[in-house]
Amino acid sequence: MILFLGNEAYRYKFRYMKTKFSLNNRSAIITGGGSGIGKAIAETFSQQGAHVHILDYDLQSASEAVEAIKAKGFLATAYYCDVANFQQVSDIISNISSHTSVDILINNAGVAHVGNIETCEEEDLDRLYNINIKGVFNCTKACISLMKTQNSGVILNLASIASSVGISDRFAYSMTKGAVLTMTYSIAKDYINHNIRCNCISPARVHTPFVDGFIKENYPGKESEMFENLSKTQPIGRMGIPQEIADLALFLCSNESSFITGSNYGIDGGYVTLNSK
Repeated sequence: MILFLGNEAYRYKFRYMKTKFSLNNRSAIITGGGSGIGKAIAETFSQQGAHVHILDYDLQSASEAVEAIKAKGFLATAYYCDVANFQQVSDIISNISSHTSVDILINNAGVAHVGNIETCEEEDLDRLYNINIKGVFNCTKACISLMKTQNSGVILNLASIASSVGISDRFAYSMTKGAVLTMTYSIAKDYINHNIRCNCISPARVHTPFVDGFIKENYPGKESEMFENLSKTQPIGRMGIPQEIADLALFLCSNESSFITGSNYGIDGGYVTLNSK
């Protein structure tokens, strides 16, 4: 406990805060890091000292995110990547690992679909499976042996509240996020003795370009009304913001969370526990 506020105490406190949640000299692979939650995670991790590697299907967005990070004096690299293509994922991660360790993997890339089982077509199910499930499988499989060799690593998956509660017209999406949740538990169990931690985050609705595009595509002409309605489904009365998810991700990938593995963290404005009438 510091009982005075002299210069020495101030310097001590400053040094302490600088080292909390540090990712210095770590390499973080972030899928879907060119926009939304992934971009916020990339920016936050780079500011904490990590070299972030953004893998994204939209190379332009990824490159713009990287340039913004570099402009602030931090380290980042962009890669075009279809996470559904294992060979492509494997080649990129092999390239990264040839000159640095693979310390952190953020499986963030994902797509959504609106509809129940009657309105969900086979191609819809395949598309969500390939990105939301197979993408997590591909990236984790490509990284896990490297982390085993290092005897260390952190894997963080982006699931959803849809993995745990029933949400109308989200049949395919809920199925894929349920798989992400249970993959998280399985990986955490299988690799705990290799000093590899695996957790997931389950957000409710977060205001991102993804959400704006989703509303525009599915509710044309009613964007403002639907945004307000969707915001109100969360007891706290608003959508989350990407930085809030990024801050939780930072904690879960830092040494400060070294006792946490096999856990699912809801960040949902009270959606799961406070929505009962």
